[in-house]
Amino acid sequence: MNTVEVPEDSEIFGKTLSAFESFGYSAAVRSHGHLFIAGTIGRRPDSTIPEGIEEQTEIAIRKLREILRLEGLDLSALVDVTSYHVDIHQHLSGFTKAKSRLIQPPYPTWSLIGVSGLASPGLLVEIRATAAYPDGS
Repeated sequence: MNTVEVPEDSEIFGKTLSAFESFGYSAAVRSHGHLFIAGTIGRRPDSTIPEGIEEQTEIAIRKLREILRLEGLDLSALVDVTSYHVDIHQHLSGFTKAKSRLIQPPYPTWSLIGVSGLASPGLLVEIRATAAYPDGS
């Protein structure tokens, strides 16, 4: 298994890097020309959780973008995305606003799933994704 290691001095992840070891998972894994990215959340680098869905969405997408950057990719490499939403109907508008500022065509497939809660109280969105390497490696 080829895992992607986020550097300890990452400004985007900050203190939140400890979650990978604490919960026993990788930020991302390379396999058969694809990059499988674990769910990213909108927790700030100092570990605080913003109250608003727009900021949480922007932080989660910036984390995705950082993992892609570490692999020489950008957001256009995304092929399949799933986002999990607490109170989806209440927060969908704010989520869509933030997403539209950061995700540009060509758009990946994207599924939105409403959930009753996420790993920490206050979290409103979690985004997992799959990207494709251009050369299929």
